[in-house]
Order: sequence, then C-alpha cells, then structure tokens
Amino acid sequence: MKELQKLLNAEGQVLRWPTKPKEKTLVIEYLASKFLFNQDYSEQDVNEVLKEWHTFSDWALLRRELFERGFLDREKNGSSYKKTQKSFELFTETHLVKKDHRISLVHIEEASQKIDPVFLHSPQFHAERLSDVLGCELIVKVETINPIRSFKGRGADYFFVRNPKIKEVVCASAGNFGQGIAYAARKRNIKATVFAAETANSLKIERMKAFGAEVRLHGQDFDAAKSYGKDYAKQNKLRFVEDSRDTEFTEGAGSMAVELLNYPKPFDAVVVPLGNGAMIAGIARWIKAKSPNTKVIGVCAAGAPAMEKSWRASTYIQTETINTIADGIGVRVPVPEALEDLKGLLDEVLLVEDTKTIEAMKLVHQHLGLVLEPSGAVGIAAIKNNQPLFANQHIATILCGGNLTGEQIEQWL
Repeated sequence: MKELQKLLNAEGQVLRWPTKPKEKTLVIEYLASKFLFNQDYSEQDVNEVLKEWHTFSDWALLRRELFERGFLDREKNGSSYKKTQKSFELFTETHLVKKDHRISLVHIEEASQKIDPVFLHSPQFHAERLSDVLGCELIVKVETINPIRSFKGRGADYFFVRNPKIKEVVCASAGNFGQGIAYAARKRNIKATVFAAETANSLKIERMKAFGAEVRLHGQDFDAAKSYGKDYAKQNKLRFVEDSRDTEFTEGAGSMAVELLNYPKPFDAVVVPLGNGAMIAGIARWIKAKSPNTKVIGVCAAGAPAMEKSWRASTYIQTETINTIADGIGVRVPVPEALEDLKGLLDEVLLVEDTKTIEAMKLVHQHLGLVLEPSGAVGIAAIKNNQPLFANQHIATILCGGNLTGEQIEQWL
C-alpha cells in the first residue's frame, strides 16, 4: 500500500504513468478496482472512470493496459468493456481498503458473486407514482421477494461462505436476521439456535422454526434476548454470531450497493433503515468508495433513537427502553463496532414517528402493491417527512422487509 500511496495525490488520483514495471502493475490494478462487475462500459465510460482516478491523459494507453493484462474484457463487437474475474482475484486488501477499516471492499464484491442467488439481484426500479407523491425521482430496491422476505439472507449466507467449517451457531434476532441464519444454516446442515424476545413477531418466530432453527424466547426486547443468547453460547462453548459485530453480515449487506450502483443514473442520495447498522454500514462503505458524491442517509425509529443519538454525539449512547412498531430497527443498545464502522460514511440520520411509518406502508401498498413491515418502510417515511431535503433529486431507498402477521396487515394496511 505504501508503494502505491507514493503514486497518488490527496484525492486518490494517480499522479503519473510510472516507468518501473512493478509500479505500472500497481497502478493498473488500482485503476481496475474502480470498475464494477456486471456492468457494460462504452469506450467513453472507461475514459470517464480513468479520468476520475488518473491525471495522465493517454486514455488509449490505459485502456490497452487494462485489456492486455486481463482486467477488462472487450465485447466481440468492440463497442463495450466489462471487468473480468481475474481482476477480482488479484485485488487484495492493500489495494482497496484502508487498514483501519473493518469492512472489506474485496469481501463486499466477493459477496455480490458468491451469495445464494435467491437473494441476489433483487428488483430495483423507478417507482413513478411514488415519485410523484414524494416530489423526487425515486428508485426502490425490493428486498422482500425471497424466501425470508428480507435482505438478511445476504449477510447470513455470506457468513457461512466465509466460515465453512462451523457446525453450530447461536444468535439473537428480532426475527429477520434469525430467519436468514436459519435458512442459510439449513442449506448446510448446520444447527442454529435463535434467541428472540417474548414480544417478538409471531410470524417471524414461526418462520424461523420452519427453516429448522431452535427458537428460545427470553426478555421483553431484542437486546434482552441477545444477552440471554450470549450467556447460553458461552456456557455451551458455541459460536455466538452477531449482526454488525461479525463483519460478514455487513459485507453481505453491502452487495445491495454493488447492485444499486449498476443503475444507469447516479444517485444524489441513498436512504437506508438503521437498526444495528449492518445494512447501512455495508451499503455506505461501498457507495462512498465508488460514488463518493452520493449521500448516504440513515433512518431510525423515533421511539428507538439510540443509534441516531450515538452517531450524532460520536459516542456510545443506549436507552433504557424502546417504543416503536418497527421491531427490525428497535435497538436500545448499540453495537460499538457498528458505530466505529459508520464513522465518516453517513451524511445524516433522520428519525421518523410510527404514525409516519404506517402512512408510508400504506403508500407503498397502494402504489406498488407490496406489503412492508414498519422497518422496511421507514426510508419512504423519511423521504415523505423531509421532502424539501430530497426535492427534485434522484433518490434510492431499500424496501428491506415484509414480514407482517395477518393481524398487523389488517391493523396497519
């Protein structure tokens, strides 16, 4: 990394085309890292990427080097390029990631290739009617059309990809993370025990059991259940896996950002629900590396503001209780590692009241025909409740969960 750093200016641009072969290789690998998989680049697109990261203006030479070294493939018709698998295999932490950051860009990109395909490439599209209502050009990414109806399958599956020798795990969950663990563990014949609150969503408990997990109910909220789960794992010498603390879950969630940035038009902002922080940390890590001008904005429930307060104060703050229907982001005890991961990655964190979240759930149901749980709709609620902030901009948000009981559907929709 030090050898490469000598060749870069303060903005991360390569200062010159080096003369030494080793330095040339470092520069070409560095430039190749700026291209995304599964995206077609015209010759002009390639030039624009190179222009952003290199002050040397012989784009034809750089394109040729990338092609001849096997980092870019050229289509047979010669009209477009694609990043190759070789480029992914050769990239290392020293090329792509600051050593003091836990969340690996290499691993996020690996996750986008190796996660169970049932969770990858979720729909993302321009929601025209919602855009009219919200006063912005809104792109929604729908993470509810999969076996667990939430994004949590991405991180859970990637955890087991990275830890293939594990035979049994323990975790705590409000419901969706536990479903992800249960689903990914069942596929690999791994035993999973999930601790959940006595007040947890009954549908989520039922689905965790259906996917093969042993579910134990303890405490009145998620954080109390987590405490019981940690004690159980310690007593039985089992691996306790924790969303936001174990980096694989964050890196798996980051695969959503890889897909989002394949959208043909850059985003002014991406609005992401914020609970323990795994989803937004993974998304923000990738976006800030690949599209630094895009703002990343978190959304917490007003009745569970611990993460918002902690982020704003740059210190660890927990609350005694929570009071929100958005159980998926109902956190009162932040994960210290997650707070550290978010430093420098978020532009703002907004709070939304439950009444606004219900309005958002109804809007999505009316205009998109989708059933969202509260934590899956807070992004829409935040955009609607802060319209001047997003007016006339190109905005993306994650519809990240859709597990509602029949009673909740009747009550809220």
